[in-house]
Amino acid sequence: MHDVIVVGARVAGAATALQFARAGYRVLMVDRARFPSDKLSTLYIHQPGVDRLAHWGVLDTVVATGCPALDRAVYQVADVRLAGCSLPAGDQRAAYAPRRHLLDKILIDAAVAAGVEFREGASVAGPVLDGDRAVGVEFRSERHGRTREHAHLVVGADGMRSTVAKRLGAPHVVEDPLRTCAYYSYWTGLPADFELYERPGNWIGVVPTNDATLIASYSPQADFDVVRADPQAHYLESIRTTAPALYERAMAGEQVDRMHGSGDQQNFFRQASGPGWALVGDAAHHKDSITARGINDAFWQAELLVTAVGDALHDPAALDKRLAVYADDLVDGLFECYRNTLMIGQLEVTDHRLTMLRAVAQSPTLTDRYFATASGVLSVEDFDDDELDEALSA
Repeated sequence: MHDVIVVGARVAGAATALQFARAGYRVLMVDRARFPSDKLSTLYIHQPGVDRLAHWGVLDTVVATGCPALDRAVYQVADVRLAGCSLPAGDQRAAYAPRRHLLDKILIDAAVAAGVEFREGASVAGPVLDGDRAVGVEFRSERHGRTREHAHLVVGADGMRSTVAKRLGAPHVVEDPLRTCAYYSYWTGLPADFELYERPGNWIGVVPTNDATLIASYSPQADFDVVRADPQAHYLESIRTTAPALYERAMAGEQVDRMHGSGDQQNFFRQASGPGWALVGDAAHHKDSITARGINDAFWQAELLVTAVGDALHDPAALDKRLAVYADDLVDGLFECYRNTLMIGQLEVTDHRLTMLRAVAQSPTLTDRYFATASGVLSVEDFDDDELDEALSA
């Protein structure tokens, strides 16, 4: 009998398992993958996520992989160019973007060191139920065969297409249409900061990582069939027309990987808890990756869930009340970014936004505060202050 079973060992699952183990609980974590392994990802960890890595004691390990500190951001649209950096989260001013085969394994190793039992290569069939209550998980692995394990709490951290959520019948409580499709590849010989370029109908993101620089191109979801017919040609043309100077830098370097992409960037909140179960990460909430907030959200949800459960894990009635609070707080805490991501994902450059950005560009302080809003250090309400009003009226 375990206290907690976490299904999924990527950033959401490993972070959740780590926090529960450090709270003194007996934790089993399972994943169908074997690690280290890669996955589709924008890689970028904004400053609040970096601050959590530091508090968890794993940031130094991430830095030791050779992942560069990203302490300068550039955003260019039309005639506006912003260059600055987010305000710090705690002591952390820089962002990082480690490759996922490194980051996921670092978090798994930290969880195991904290006492988590980890079984990889374990394909989950679904939760074990007692009436409507989740009381365990059934899975199959080469080592253990078909196995049932029991726990007081089952946590689904198994991604956007979560098997746990599907088997539990967890409905979408908020759902919106797809906004963009995205393709990316890796380049060497391309010096870069964290860079964003936008024009109507296209968005380019540049993310330096351990051994290369990721360049991603976002297009309207309506164009997906055209884009995927020749993703390489569309990708290069999007970079050339949206960010010509970046294109020249890229051509001086070398593309060193195939194209990776998706036309299924869903936008939703699921019901995130029920009797004996909870969802974290993309299983609970997913949005377009254009704002690169997925890893940050996963870390935040892990802490939110463990804090909400507190000492109630062995009292089913109290636990379910705590889980309901967690589910409500999850939506409340992430909805502003969700709404903003949907707006950005429309890939429209409005006169209103350009007017605001031109005012921001006149002030280094406002520029850093703008990037702090994008990182999650500041809320939109905090950014929209007297200094911005004065800049807009000047």
